[in-house]
Amino acid sequence: MVCGFLNILKPPGMTLHDVVQVVRRTLRLKAVGHTGTLDPAAAGVMVVAVGPATRLAEFIEATDKAYRAEITLGVTTDTLDAEGAVTGRQSAAGVTEAAVREALAGLTGEIEMRPPAHSAISVGGRRLYERARAGEQVQAPLRRVTVHEVWLLEFTPGEAATALLDVVCSKGTYVRSLAGMVGERLGCGAFLSMLLRTRVGSHEIAQAVTLEELASDPLARLIPAAAALPDMPQVCVDAATAALLRQGRAVPTPEGTAVGRTLVLDEGGDIVCLAEAREDGVVQPRKVFPPA
Repeated sequence: MVCGFLNILKPPGMTLHDVVQVVRRTLRLKAVGHTGTLDPAAAGVMVVAVGPATRLAEFIEATDKAYRAEITLGVTTDTLDAEGAVTGRQSAAGVTEAAVREALAGLTGEIEMRPPAHSAISVGGRRLYERARAGEQVQAPLRRVTVHEVWLLEFTPGEAATALLDVVCSKGTYVRSLAGMVGERLGCGAFLSMLLRTRVGSHEIAQAVTLEELASDPLARLIPAAAALPDMPQVCVDAATAALLRQGRAVPTPEGTAVGRTLVLDEGGDIVCLAEAREDGVVQPRKVFPPA
């Protein structure tokens, strides 16, 4: 049974669906899914869930993300990135590096952000990008996100100044929206001119594989579920206990298991179930996985 995750280096120009389809054909497996959005124009880390591991995709999606981003100041677009139509121009010649740093500092921590009008969020049962393409003026609701850290790596002044950033942020953060907010604070507008995702949770771009590399030896690239979720509490059980858990039966809590969500593994290191260790001293399976 093929079960695990792949750290794929998504090239620019491909949608998430495109990448998933390539992985399906490469592995000859239907059960493949992504673990969070990444715009077609963006490149970088895309973690793909394979086989039964698709049932754990939400836990990868919930992790923090890291990006290398370039913001162009003095120009606005309707999509907040380079793919959209230019909607305004205003000289950024007066913007200084110190002003950019101040704007970024004000956007660090827990903030309210409005997702772009051209995004995959559903409002009223339809994707925002579908409504935007139809000419509808619909705004996504504000959401609270956390921008943990932002580093200004390089600033190039000019009429259309640029700022190269490293960003670490929570799930749900749109770096396009962050770029627009920087432009608003500086009074000249801005759009996201380049985006590279460098990390998803513990999955770094240095370990990501291209689709061509994946095709050469796909199963060798597979990351077991336990290794893909290193921050989730894990416990190993014997064969008899694993059999009971796979039947959906609660068992006494193994020694040293903390109360809460736990990934249970068998003696071979394969996932048995995602379980809840309860305060009453039992482990209750929540998502059960077949033996390898």
